[in-house]
Amino acid sequence: MLDISAIDPNFKVETKIQEENIRFYDVLQPPFSVHGVYYDDGKFRRLPENIAKTVNQGVHNRHANAAGGRIRFQTDSPYVAIHVKMTGIGKMPHFALTGSAGFDLYVKVGEGQQYRGTFVPPFNITDGYESVIRFPVTEMRDITINMPLYSDVCKLYIGLKEGAQIAPPEPYKHTTPIVYYGSSITQGGCASRPGNAYQNIITRRLNTDHVNLGFSGSAKGEPEITDYICKMDMSVFVYDYDHNAPTVEHLEKTHEKMYLSIRSAHPDLPVVMLSRPRAYLTEDEVKRREIVRATYLNAKARGENVYFISGEELMQYAGDSGLVDGIHPNDLGFASMARVLGDLLETIL
Repeated sequence: MLDISAIDPNFKVETKIQEENIRFYDVLQPPFSVHGVYYDDGKFRRLPENIAKTVNQGVHNRHANAAGGRIRFQTDSPYVAIHVKMTGIGKMPHFALTGSAGFDLYVKVGEGQQYRGTFVPPFNITDGYESVIRFPVTEMRDITINMPLYSDVCKLYIGLKEGAQIAPPEPYKHTTPIVYYGSSITQGGCASRPGNAYQNIITRRLNTDHVNLGFSGSAKGEPEITDYICKMDMSVFVYDYDHNAPTVEHLEKTHEKMYLSIRSAHPDLPVVMLSRPRAYLTEDEVKRREIVRATYLNAKARGENVYFISGEELMQYAGDSGLVDGIHPNDLGFASMARVLGDLLETIL
């Protein structure tokens, strides 16, 4: 495989990484495999920009955040480096920069994957950065790099030792993706690093592809996003936009309507409904949970392939220690969600 500078000298990557004989490769070229995002008009995106514009301004702003994006490949390089160009860097007081703007790396071990390190962004990051993860032994590894949860990625190059083998990854066991739709929690706020978002945990556990359609503050069950999801090829649809529904009345007006549209397009598709993850509920939150449950019960009465998990169940292994700010899960909260939802998805798949 040629490096990008051999293909076109204008794309030579200038690097400050001090590894001997480092050579950079564009992840858009084989044998690298890109999942959860696709490249269009200068950046990686989770859905087409023309669709995002029709939904609402928040979805347009967040649709190119790389949540759920993964780069997969095999190599025997003794190190893996990244050189990334980014825009729209997510910086927040309650969210680790390693989660909002960082990448992390996993290696396949047996039937699972093990975390091997984080490509940590500098605190003063403005438009990208470089980082490297080194291995103690030179051997062939099946690698997954998780992309940032709340930042746009314009270009991503992988640096490997010159002469190292590069091969396609082993394919997922379940190649038809699980599609997740929802709020900032679905997008991954506030995992300490991308691999700890609950969908990425489940993907590693079940060896399945997925697409993350979480849009911070902007998931409201609109017809435009519903129509887009209806056209997607998916193994399971999971949705939770309770937090972004501005009122109880809005949730009641849109929740079953969205479900019925998805069901009409996919008569046999397993659909999982979640209420907001919270160990203890207010009176308003109980009403919201019961609206979601009502959609489920109506579908169940019709004999449809549908499931429901309450937010209290999702947080059963974390309790009130599972939230960063009373709303967004931390790593403990996401681990609890992944365990409960993952048990169900394992049965479904």
